[in-house]
Amino acid sequence: MNPSGFVGGNRITLLHNGAEYFPALESAIDGAQQEVHLETYIFEHDATGIRIAGALQRAAQRGVATYLLLDGFGSQDLPRKVIQEMLDAGVQVLIFRQKISPLSLRRNRLRRMHRKLAVVDASIAFVGGINIIDDLHNPEPLPPRFDYAVSIEGPLLGEIHPAARHLWMLVAWAHFNQRRTDYPALHPDGKPCGSQLAAFVMRDNLRHRHDIEQAYLHAIAHAGSEIIIASAYFLPGGNFRRALSDAARRGVRVVLLLQGRVDHLLLYYATHALYGSLFDAGIEIHEYHKSYLHAKVAVIDRQWATVGSSNIDPFSLLLAREANVVVDDASFAAELRSSLEQAMAEGSAQVLRENWKRQSWLIRAMSWASYYAVRYLQGLVGYGRENDRTEYGK
Repeated sequence: MNPSGFVGGNRITLLHNGAEYFPALESAIDGAQQEVHLETYIFEHDATGIRIAGALQRAAQRGVATYLLLDGFGSQDLPRKVIQEMLDAGVQVLIFRQKISPLSLRRNRLRRMHRKLAVVDASIAFVGGINIIDDLHNPEPLPPRFDYAVSIEGPLLGEIHPAARHLWMLVAWAHFNQRRTDYPALHPDGKPCGSQLAAFVMRDNLRHRHDIEQAYLHAIAHAGSEIIIASAYFLPGGNFRRALSDAARRGVRVVLLLQGRVDHLLLYYATHALYGSLFDAGIEIHEYHKSYLHAKVAVIDRQWATVGSSNIDPFSLLLAREANVVVDDASFAAELRSSLEQAMAEGSAQVLRENWKRQSWLIRAMSWASYYAVRYLQGLVGYGRENDRTEYGK
């Protein structure tokens, strides 16, 4: 287990779905005294969005420095009047890149802010995969989306808090009329408040281009007994697939919990093109059908675990700004593993190799056509095979 980047003395709490995350987030914002940072890919104008927007406005109105960073594509449907109401209440709102033009596939337009992160008073943070949107906001009547976040207290705030401030300042500088932000004189106190060892891992396009992928690959390469990965969108590059296959061939149980409902058509079918090679390596595949899978988590050897915003696909690993927390703690890993095992038992079906081989030629053709379409688009924006050349054994 690579200790680099891990910080001790934290209290990390696993939050299941929006039912646990949104009350905790709202309570933290309502208790804020100096500063709130909230970053989200999607901010929907529904009951949850109204609830969190209300908490942000209340914080700003009582004098708390309140910063909301939205992605211009993910939150493009948020009504302008809602943003204006928050601005009028004193909430500072910035947009990370405007929505993508259908006429442009330039790489910078596809670089999105996919992080779901909040920091309150530099004393508590939230990181995960949950957007500001109702869990039940689905195309059809279904149980809540399956997702996770964590709350973090302790010395790890020393890395998360400056990361939130830094991204806000970068976007503020890009909005030329908002170059100056007068932050409160506020810093994490660094005092231990728990016993958990954890690391904050980002992905950006400068110094942290491969950090999340490398964290996964290092843990996979050193796995001794079991790897469980749940990923809403799963289309890894060659190195990632080889790492999983190598682990399975040396006797590690490798389990993938993947999307069982068609969400994004192209990625859904492209993922299916990989099933044959995964089966050849002895990897188990389970598809979640109970609702929409939105989780991006993993547990390795019942000790190493990660929760965050990063899928294992080209969008997350090569283009978007992402944030994950890695926890090296047996009790946390056991809780997350138990939740994933329950989801596989109650809401998923294992894909059996013999059934998969009997699928129609049309489905196979759609899968491979989708896979090559994704690879073509990946190359079109400047990311080709060179991005699969990272070593994972170090």
